[in-house]
Amino acid sequence: MTEFRPSRFEILPIIVKNLLIINGLFYLAQVTFSKGAVPIFSFEDTLALHAWQSDLFKPWQLITHMFLHGDFYHILGNMFALWMFGSILENVWGAKRFLTFYLICGLGAAFIHLLFLSYELTPIMKDYALVLQQQNDPMAFVDAMTSFGRKYNMGFNEEALVFLKADPTNNLMTDKVLEAVTTYYNNRINTATLGASGAVFGILAAFVYLFPNTYIYLYFLIPVKAKWLGLLYFSYELFFALQNSAGDNVARWAHIGGAIVGLLIVITWNKTNKKTLY
Repeated sequence: MTEFRPSRFEILPIIVKNLLIINGLFYLAQVTFSKGAVPIFSFEDTLALHAWQSDLFKPWQLITHMFLHGDFYHILGNMFALWMFGSILENVWGAKRFLTFYLICGLGAAFIHLLFLSYELTPIMKDYALVLQQQNDPMAFVDAMTSFGRKYNMGFNEEALVFLKADPTNNLMTDKVLEAVTTYYNNRINTATLGASGAVFGILAAFVYLFPNTYIYLYFLIPVKAKWLGLLYFSYELFFALQNSAGDNVARWAHIGGAIVGLLIVITWNKTNKKTLY
């Protein structure tokens, strides 16, 4: 084991400090301009990450989503982890390498998240397209919308559906049901992903790899070695990612993707610099 003795250890190194500032400014802007009764600017529509099938997707979102957060506790958790573990890595690697690592982890997490998101959205895109294809056949149209609503637990009024099936030419009723189906579809396809979690999970993975036997104090009381905490946390994320629960709005695959990308990078770098393994 090599003892870690940096020539100059900074509690708040330059890249971590600037990332904290930038994230804080973005969150302040979100709260100020997009959280009121009449939003001035939609940060989520423009800067958060969207599925590439969505009309809201823009290439710059692969970067900008890393600087947005959903609420105060979201940014607090990410920024605390960035400071706690990222400061150590930046002191070991230097500013340039750490920034490169951070951005690559964030991008890698975004790409992996988009791949799994595309896989999840494929069925609903096909089902919605099937609904639209049946518009010229009133009875088939009603059947397709009914099937869509039940499949995705939209909570249609069953009595209304029975009435609609009895009179499928009732355009007023069919328009209302189609509007509900379309709204549900758009909400699913345009779901925004935001946060620095993917990059932060890359940092956590790198820290666990480089400092596996360092003790981390859970709740500032319980000492746990980094390798066991990292394994437990990764397993937790993987379990819930595979569960894919309907009410889970956490981008689990982004977390897992960031951790995998971070681990691969640090393993590659460490091949030519074994002294960085503690």
